Amino acid sequence: MERVLLTGAAGGIGSGLRKLLKPLYKELRLSDLDKPADLRSDEPFIAADLSRIEEVEKAVDGMEGVIHLGGHSVEGSWDTILQANIIGCYNLFEAARRRGVKRVVFASSNHAIGFYPRTHPIGTDVTVRPDSRYGVSKAFGEALGALYADKHGLRVLCLRIGNYSDRPVDKRRLSIWISPEDTAQLVRIGLEHPELRYEIFYGASHNERSWWDNSRAYDYGYRPTGRAEDHVAEAMAAQARIAPDPVADFFQGGPFCSAEFDGDRSRIRK
Repeated sequence: MERVLLTGAAGGIGSGLRKLLKPLYKELRLSDLDKPADLRSDEPFIAADLSRIEEVEKAVDGMEGVIHLGGHSVEGSWDTILQANIIGCYNLFEAARRRGVKRVVFASSNHAIGFYPRTHPIGTDVTVRPDSRYGVSKAFGEALGALYADKHGLRVLCLRIGNYSDRPVDKRRLSIWISPEDTAQLVRIGLEHPELRYEIFYGASHNERSWWDNSRAYDYGYRPTGRAEDHVAEAMAAQARIAPDPVADFFQGGPFCSAEFDGDRSRIRK
């Protein structure tokens, strides 16, 4: 793998990953709606609107692999999510097929399974239970990736990213945090592992409080170096300043679950 496209290059995860991945690939092409503010002269960039397949095809042309971080990264209106995350995701996979891309690493999210309670761990084979329109779009992307893997032979890794950051900053994120370095390690597995066809991994570091069974990632050689418990004092001090939220505190998706919630509160048990 020498030629890799990184979509969403101007976003928070993209900005961090491009610095870690640039030394590893002969050509790391960047794409987003707008150029990153800190774009260097040795970083090739192609602007592309994901809702326009002709622009996406130009971005993926000549690439062997794609790391798809592009799209709307938080909850939004249905039209916003539809254009950026559903039509945009379809355009990415279809453009990759048309242009002969070999592998796609798709940035899914923990919000695809956000309405599972925090009471017991879940694996990657559970039924999706999205907590938002954003979460629905990530469940769609996982299903689309499976279709393109099974029908068209793309090798696809879907990463259900928890919270990407230098450190976990509250109690919930002690369970779902992933460091930039561990994210890069998972991306490399998706781009390079010879046996990978289609998989879903959780994007999480070594978190002793985790709600997720990430054994599939470990089967492929994942060995995280980030440890959430190294930051527990700081995270719990910050948690003490956050007001209780019965819905957010019960479900894995946190405030994505409580936003607009008017469902059955009898499901929530202390």
